[in-house]
Amino acid sequence: MARAVRDAVEAKEHLAVQAGTGTGKSLAYLIPAIRHAADSDGAVVVSTATIALQRQLVDRDLPRLADALEGLLPHRPEFAILKGRRNYLCRHKMAAGMPDDEDDQLFDPREVSATGRMVQRIQEWASETETGDRDELVPGVNDQAWRQFSVHAKECLGAQRCPSGMECFAELARERAGQADVVVTNHALLAIDAMEDFPVLPEHDVVVVDEAHELVDRVTSVVTDELSEGTVGVAVRRVGRLIEQGLADRLQEAGEDLAALLAAAPPGRVDDLPQSLALTLALVRDAAFACITALGPRNKDKDDPENAGLRKATFTALDEVHDTAQRMLDAFGADSEADRAEVVWLDEGRGRIPPTLRVAPLSVGGMLRDKLFGDRTVVLTSATLALGGSFDGMARQWGLTGDWTGIDVGSPFDHPRSGILYVAKHLPQPGRDGLPEAYLTEITELIEAAGGRTLGLFSSMRAAKAATEALRERLDVPLLCQGDDSTSQLVKQFSADPATCLFGTLSLWQGVDVPGESLTLVVIDRIPFPRPDDPLASARQRHVAATGGNGFMSVAATHAALLLAQGAGRLLRSMDDRGVVAVLDPRLVTARYGGFLLNSLPPFWRTTDPGKVREALRRLTADA
Repeated sequence: MARAVRDAVEAKEHLAVQAGTGTGKSLAYLIPAIRHAADSDGAVVVSTATIALQRQLVDRDLPRLADALEGLLPHRPEFAILKGRRNYLCRHKMAAGMPDDEDDQLFDPREVSATGRMVQRIQEWASETETGDRDELVPGVNDQAWRQFSVHAKECLGAQRCPSGMECFAELARERAGQADVVVTNHALLAIDAMEDFPVLPEHDVVVVDEAHELVDRVTSVVTDELSEGTVGVAVRRVGRLIEQGLADRLQEAGEDLAALLAAAPPGRVDDLPQSLALTLALVRDAAFACITALGPRNKDKDDPENAGLRKATFTALDEVHDTAQRMLDAFGADSEADRAEVVWLDEGRGRIPPTLRVAPLSVGGMLRDKLFGDRTVVLTSATLALGGSFDGMARQWGLTGDWTGIDVGSPFDHPRSGILYVAKHLPQPGRDGLPEAYLTEITELIEAAGGRTLGLFSSMRAAKAATEALRERLDVPLLCQGDDSTSQLVKQFSADPATCLFGTLSLWQGVDVPGESLTLVVIDRIPFPRPDDPLASARQRHVAATGGNGFMSVAATHAALLLAQGAGRLLRSMDDRGVVAVLDPRLVTARYGGFLLNSLPPFWRTTDPGKVREALRRLTADA
């Protein structure tokens, strides 16, 4: 892998690398990346999806490499971590007392009090921290508290105009990154750097995208916009201090009209623009534009930092409302489904969260092709990229064309000897009415044979909770369920006691690392297809079909293959691990698409015989 990365960088060609757990892929891309940075006097950007991998790179892998390579390069390799501006404490916002966007009337006294205590902790921490990095504040704080001390990039005055510019935590982080050979960041900031007109990352000609299977989802999140009573309310509260009240009232009334319309509308995808929604979106757009016009020139208070900060934040909120309303109106009117570029959908409100209208692109491949792959070399790597034995599916999602290579460097694990893939072919197909009794019986028998030691991965939180409640009455082993405590705490408890089982949903499918005897059995209740009513996935599937492709295989089956491979990857985390991945959904071996999904999984020894699997689990338990 290290040679392949070196060759790709030298040839200026893109590379996709599937590298299984335990391969050492971080070292394999970091060594040629550091060498290239040292030779070119530029930086290499490494982008990850998770904070855990960022911390592993910055705290463990890069320091070790810097020590090992120090005498072999022109200078000791330097590295830095860089996140989005919102992740850093804003000294100016703390000092100037910028407006709080939250409406406290929405919160009960207990929540306000808890947030108040978090605010106090942030203020105390602010006098001690050297980085201002939110992730270094332990224990963490909620978003409501943190928002009072941070700004988006578009709200920032800039280092030259801000009174705190010389000591700005975000600017200091950028300065460190500008002097580094390797800059570690996240997929969201990588997308912002590629999409926006202003540079966020230092100059670079090589990007390594680790956890590349998550790139499309993270980029989609960055370019998804939303409109609700809340987003309009933020703009109203900010602008009401700066312009004639009548104009602010007009925007508030438009927001109330939008709220009433969304509250009465059914949630889900909006395929055709109703006249009532078109009129309301136009009202919101025009009211926001009137407020923007009334504010006058954008640099009006450039010599008054406090007012300049408030005006910048106000323009940002108004621009977001105006541009999102216009974008939603523009999403309709295509001549055919094949010409449609974006999808609009309504998420129903829950608790304090109001109904929210969202808009997202049907594909981010074109953006990535133009903005990310255009003028730099990109290496994309993950344990899960070759779906159905091919990189083509992921390459299409990334928009990767032209000169690129895909390689699978394998795994250090002997999968056929270390693991069993068991598919419960005898069970009925999963339905929509919860877990059938036969599934609960099957899980019970498997866990009893394993003596606990089970990670249960479910397609929904409802299924995970239902299984937990039902099986606690049937099993003598401790059974934890996601939501009982923080996920990290539950994983610690699960790791500490081999008899314990842990059930949960999406966040447990990826990133859980429990080597050793505490994890012998991974149970997957059903093939994790996207929900049929998932607005974005269903729209993408329909769009692919309209353009002549196989929508089900390109979207639903690819999504399921990625998650299945990630879930199955929880089993073997060290060379001594042994165990079983049990998929209860018989469609994995009976459906036509089953071969594609099976070929996306590690090459475990396969069986559909429940007796053989239970006997194997009993032997493993006896040997533990």
